[in-house]
Amino acid sequence: MIDPEWIKSTYSNGSGGDCLEWARGHAVATGLVPIRDSKDTRLPGITVSGSAWSAFVGSLKTQG
Repeated sequence: MIDPEWIKSTYSNGSGGDCLEWARGHAVATGLVPIRDSKDTRLPGITVSGSAWSAFVGSLKTQG
């Protein structure tokens, strides 16, 4: 993966809580979603399948 454009999750509220970023362009191009901690971007991230990411986001929305 070469320098993706990271997007902060809409669930990140800027209050210093748990936040993550994901790389939409890479996800669209490959079907794999890179995810990393937005508070310390030097840490290694993970990459998950598009279906796993959709399930994760869907579960957050139902917990709303």
